[in-house]
Amino acid sequence: MESVPGSGEEHVISDVHIGCPPHFSGLYLSHFTFSPPQTAPPENVLEQSADGCEGSQLVSTCQKHEYDQEGDLILSRRRSRKKDKQTMCHSIVIQHKTTSSIPNVGLQVWSTALMLADFVLHTIFTSSDFNDAIVLELGAGTGLVGILLARVARSVYLTDIDEEILENCSTNVHLNSKMYLHGESSIHVRELNWNNSWPPEVHCCDDPSLRTKYSWSLSEIQEVEGALVLLAADVIYSDDLTHSFFDTVGKLMEQGSRKVLYLCLEKRYNFSLDELDVVANGYSHFRKYFIDEEDYNSTNGSIMPCFIGRRIDISQIPQFIPEYSRGEDLELWKIHRFH
Repeated sequence: MESVPGSGEEHVISDVHIGCPPHFSGLYLSHFTFSPPQTAPPENVLEQSADGCEGSQLVSTCQKHEYDQEGDLILSRRRSRKKDKQTMCHSIVIQHKTTSSIPNVGLQVWSTALMLADFVLHTIFTSSDFNDAIVLELGAGTGLVGILLARVARSVYLTDIDEEILENCSTNVHLNSKMYLHGESSIHVRELNWNNSWPPEVHCCDDPSLRTKYSWSLSEIQEVEGALVLLAADVIYSDDLTHSFFDTVGKLMEQGSRKVLYLCLEKRYNFSLDELDVVANGYSHFRKYFIDEEDYNSTNGSIMPCFIGRRIDISQIPQFIPEYSRGEDLELWKIHRFH
C-alpha cells in the first residue's frame, strides 16, 4: 500500500495497480487471466528420448494405435497452440479504481484478494469442496473472489458497506455474468455493516420490487445462515473494525450449519511510540481472537476459545493469477468457531 498525495483526505494505491496509466485516477478495467492446471500424462506414456536432450520426449511404444477400414494407420491431428490456449485460459474482468481514500479501499484490487482467489481456484481445480455451496464474502470490495466462486457455487453473497463500492461490485457481477454456474441471479450484492452485527435489518418483504437495491430479504438471511463458507480479504487494519468483524462472524457461525472462514491478510507495519519500534499491531490484535489449532491440540481441549485457526501454507498453492507479488507478509487462515 502506498500513500498518494492529494488535496483533502489521504489517498492510497495498491501495488496491484503498478503499470496502470500514470496519474490515472478514474475507474479502470483489468482482465485477470488464469489457466486450469494441465492434467499430467498417464504413467509411462511419456519417456525421455535416448539422447537425453532436455525437453525431448517420445511416445511410449505401448501406445494403442487405430487403423481405418483399409488397414491404414489413423494419425491424430494435433490442435494448434492458439486453440489450446483459448480452451485452457479463462479471464475475469474487474472494474476498479487505481487510487482511493482509505474508507473506499474496497474500490481497489489488493494482493490479498488475488491470493485468496488463487486459493479458491486451487480448491475448485483439485476438490469438490465449494461445489454447490452457499458462500458469503465479507468486505467483498470489487467482488473478485466471490465472482470466481460462482463458477461452481449454488449461491454467492457479496457484502460491503459503502454504496459506491456496492455499485462497483454489482457492475463487476454483470461484467462476468457468462461464467456463473447458476446464472447472474445466483450472485447477490448486499449491504452489511459489521457495527450493526448480525442479522442485518430486513426491508419490506421478499418482493424485489418493494426493497431497496442492496437490502436483505428474510429468505436471503436464512439462506446465508445455512452457508458453509465465509470469505474475507484485507479486512484487518483497524482494531475497532477487527472487533466488529469477529463479532459478526461469531454470530453468523452460531446459526445453521457449521461454517469455516477463509481469511487472507497482509501484515502492515507502523512505528510505535510505545514500543519504539516498527511493529504490526493490527496483526497482533487480530491474533488475540483465536487460538492456533496446533496450540489448541497440545492442550487436549482444556482451553475453550471462541475461534480456532490454522494458517494455510500458501507456498503449496499455485499462483494462477500472476499480477501480484506474495512476499513474506501475506497470510491465509482457516478459522472456525469452537463447538
